[in-house]
Amino acid sequence: MMPYYWTPTTQQQMPPQVMPPQTTGARPTGREQSYIENIFRLNRGKPATFHFSFEHAVEPGKNVKIVRGVVEAAGRDHVIIRELKSNHRFLFPMIYFDFAEYDEEMAYFNQNP
Repeated sequence: MMPYYWTPTTQQQMPPQVMPPQTTGARPTGREQSYIENIFRLNRGKPATFHFSFEHAVEPGKNVKIVRGVVEAAGRDHVIIRELKSNHRFLFPMIYFDFAEYDEEMAYFNQNP
């Protein structure tokens, strides 16, 4: 098998690196905005029930967490939820998020092309 990088014995060079496209800082439009964290941000402060499940649980049968609360902040890989009843705050990695049920109409992005 030939390596894809340069070595003194093969004299082969690495293939050219593909550079990611440059961004201008402009906000994406349309479907590009419909990531879950952006939807959470649009609906920040609205009461909802959030469902999370975990592959590995500390106790058997305890791999589900349901939180009744509001989103305080959301990032690309996490969400911070404040529980309404106790004001307890949770930081959940987004990989554990299953779905949310909102009590009122949700804000969403304009669907016109």
